[in-house]
Amino acid sequence: MLEVKDLRLGFVAGRQTQAAVDGISFAIAQGETFALLGESGCGKSVTAQGILRLLPSAGRVLGGSVRFGGEELLTLPEAAMRSLRGARMAMIFQEPATSLNPVLTVGRQIGEVLERHRALTGEPARRRMLELLRQVGIADGERRLGEYPFQLSGGMKQRVMIAIALAGEPELLIADEPTTALDVTVQAQILDLLAALQAERGMGMLLITHDLGVVARMAHRIGVMYAGELVEAAGRESFFAAPRHPYAQALFAALPDVSRRGRQLASIPGQVPALAAMPAGCRFAGRCPQAAAICHEQPPAWRSVADGHAVRCHAPATASPAEPGQPAAMPASGAGRHLLEAAHLKVHFPIRKGILQRTVGHVRAVDDVSLAIAPGRTLALVGESGCGKTTVGKALLQLIPPTAGSVTLAGGELVGLSGQRLRAARRRMQMVFQDPFASLNPRLRVGEIIAEGMAALGLEKHPARQAAAVAALLRQVGLPAEAAERFPHEFSGGQRQRVAIARALAVQPELLICDEPTSALDVSVQAQILNLLKTLQSELGVAYLFITHNFAVVEYLAHEVAVMYLGRIVERGEADEVLRAPRHPYTQALLSAIPPPRLDGGGQRIRLDGEAPSPANPPPGCHFHPRCPQASDLCRRQYPAMIPLSATRAVACHRPAGGW
Repeated sequence: MLEVKDLRLGFVAGRQTQAAVDGISFAIAQGETFALLGESGCGKSVTAQGILRLLPSAGRVLGGSVRFGGEELLTLPEAAMRSLRGARMAMIFQEPATSLNPVLTVGRQIGEVLERHRALTGEPARRRMLELLRQVGIADGERRLGEYPFQLSGGMKQRVMIAIALAGEPELLIADEPTTALDVTVQAQILDLLAALQAERGMGMLLITHDLGVVARMAHRIGVMYAGELVEAAGRESFFAAPRHPYAQALFAALPDVSRRGRQLASIPGQVPALAAMPAGCRFAGRCPQAAAICHEQPPAWRSVADGHAVRCHAPATASPAEPGQPAAMPASGAGRHLLEAAHLKVHFPIRKGILQRTVGHVRAVDDVSLAIAPGRTLALVGESGCGKTTVGKALLQLIPPTAGSVTLAGGELVGLSGQRLRAARRRMQMVFQDPFASLNPRLRVGEIIAEGMAALGLEKHPARQAAAVAALLRQVGLPAEAAERFPHEFSGGQRQRVAIARALAVQPELLICDEPTSALDVSVQAQILNLLKTLQSELGVAYLFITHNFAVVEYLAHEVAVMYLGRIVERGEADEVLRAPRHPYTQALLSAIPPPRLDGGGQRIRLDGEAPSPANPPPGCHFHPRCPQASDLCRRQYPAMIPLSATRAVACHRPAGGW
């Protein structure tokens, strides 16, 4: 269906053109999924844009061939390409917030494709739109068609983007990180949908991702990309049985896993080389622990290591690195005393309507949450988007005033504090936000960003000592001291997150609230951040509230886990207890939806229908009962109390011992 040969793509920079994709070749058959795997900056998305001829203005096709159905695309007139895009070929873009038109409704944007490529208008088009929204798991389609992108959550925007891509019934779908920003339950729905459509239509798929679990579940063949080149190509079974390129092996070794708790993850030093500074030999040599002299001098040729398995390496390894041995012992429970305690915490936002803006209801974002964190321990708060996790974190810091409840830090009440007293308390707890690019001031240098907290809280006002403290903090998070003179946009995503952590540590807090700090990072960069957080905890005794939906990170980092659904905690306990034997049906569904980075596929999948109800109108009884196949009449009438199952374990369920 698609044949890419020696494709070279570049970008004009001044008077030079720098190659971002350098001689990549692969083919995709009908009904086949080819996965492009690799770190950010290696050229995966540029490859997809080049195939569809959607390169930005500075982009150039430098050579090669792209044939679709036997037709050469690189020489096709633009008018003919417009007829292909959206109809026979479609793309799911990585960032739906910037790919959807903010001034057009969801219905108008899906309708454009139906009108242009399927000749559907009026009521038939509307019926097809509703069917597409239902397919991608969006409830209440009639209402959603009239809404604008800003009214949707991140996961919902991604599903709308997928609906637009599927509207033209394409023969080839290019999916660029289609599930990166989604919860595991929504991710499972989307992957099921794509697999079903592929089987039904014989659709080919180019899947761009850095999630090895998604690759294991979806791909038939895999290409590992590094610095603009393919370095390994193999069938799924051969690749997961024994990745042969040192870079592919390093990606597997960087995955957080319960077997690696208590020890450092194998991170990859350095970063992908810049376009203007590509090395003469193997492009991975500068980061490869197995590099020899020839690797720095001569580009490696392709070698066949098995049937259908080839690798670009001077000395491909015979097997993947050994798995770690027994996990190290985790710190003692620390349950005797708590650094932070929240009791019956509520955060309700008023819904106002009319000219007079009268309150007609409330969004119950956080509705009676109680939790506790001990010094030097990590509590993971997990759940789907929109369940109130981030609101809990902000309410604990008093960034959002709680509607009701109590928050105590080392025995002192925080609710109701203001002015100097609240500022003094905030020195002891800080937050690392989800998006470091949005949370770092783009007009300040990194040194000024880190020093700002110290100056505001009166920790260090002397310029020379302040500069020395900033340099020490940068070294602590693995950045050079000269980084203080650079601006945030000059760093990679992982480096910006390190700056955000340094800023939070500048005031020497006892508690860090980390809101999805690794959600948008590659596995290699994620490993560096997780290693850093674990090292800081062991050296400084910092406690973490870790807000996430990544259960692999929870397994590796957390001591305790609290599972949240629609503003309330439904299960909590020690990490091993909750992850090995979940008792609440919602926890069981979340864990079953995770695609493991191996071929056995894990246990039986539990499918959740629909999406979480609105916190503005929660269902009566147990909030989970509309999606729970085990729900009884009691579940529909009465919200369950939190039932203690052991000294460290509790679950809010009328049938806590029941399995699915």
